[in-house]
Amino acid sequence: MKKIFIDGKAGTTGLRIYERLSDRKDVSLILLSDEERKDPTARRNALNSCDIAFLCLPDDAARESVSMIENPEVVVIDASTAHRTEAGWNYGFPELSEKFENGIYKSKRIAVPGCHASGFIALVYPLVKAGIISPDALLSCHSVTGYSGGGKKMIADYEDSERFELLDYPRQYGITQQHKHLKEMKYITGIDNAPVFSPIVSDFYSGMEVTVPMFAKNLNEGFTIEDVKNAYRSTYTGKIVTYKESVDDGGFLSAGILSGKDTMTVTVCGNEERFVLVALYDNLGKGASGAAVECMNMVMGVPPETGLVI
Repeated sequence: MKKIFIDGKAGTTGLRIYERLSDRKDVSLILLSDEERKDPTARRNALNSCDIAFLCLPDDAARESVSMIENPEVVVIDASTAHRTEAGWNYGFPELSEKFENGIYKSKRIAVPGCHASGFIALVYPLVKAGIISPDALLSCHSVTGYSGGGKKMIADYEDSERFELLDYPRQYGITQQHKHLKEMKYITGIDNAPVFSPIVSDFYSGMEVTVPMFAKNLNEGFTIEDVKNAYRSTYTGKIVTYKESVDDGGFLSAGILSGKDTMTVTVCGNEERFVLVALYDNLGKGASGAAVECMNMVMGVPPETGLVI
């Protein structure tokens, strides 16, 4: 039985991981009281006595936690932004390729992908890898997300009975084009330029829809929309990330279609001239805690979908 410590269990991602693990018989959870989790000595002891540590913390706090770990056998699964493009850390998206999958199996330092980044990377990485689009392609990306991705404060703001009335409407953010996920979106896919990125938070708890619009002329010579679909068909063959021909409801796509699930659906909509690449998932599932637990399962040598909501 593996001993698990969730550093930052009180946060949204930490709580979701705890829910996924609390009834499992193959793990035991190291739990700290509210007082102990604020005590550096108690945290240090927990971090060094566990087999696997989840970090569900702000970036600086996640770096601090890593610095506390002296036990070389501890596997760290970091859900923050701190280590996603750092040397020595493996990116926790095994479905992308055998390289990413093997990296997780062998690694003691795993960085969980960002929620928005997960969709963009799922859509773009296979196309760059297959030579369907060039690394110098100029791309854009839209992402609609539920408010739970903003953490406790945003959740409280949206669920306040006397909330600010503009929260009733979708709100675009990251408008300075400096969103913290852009770095990994560029780095992991291997593109030369970060996309023009338009994330939008809306008045629903969880769910996410990431789209990348494409012209046929964006594709390298000789490739068509069918090659794009085939790249997804051949890449996403497991139980967690899948390609589907059509998931719309009468021409509409809901960002909440996989709310509460730990899976991701990839699809392509449009025609030979203009089309959109689409990834649908839960920002707290495959976009956060579900992905973290999937990585833990792989480290433990059990099926990746164990304990997940499929």
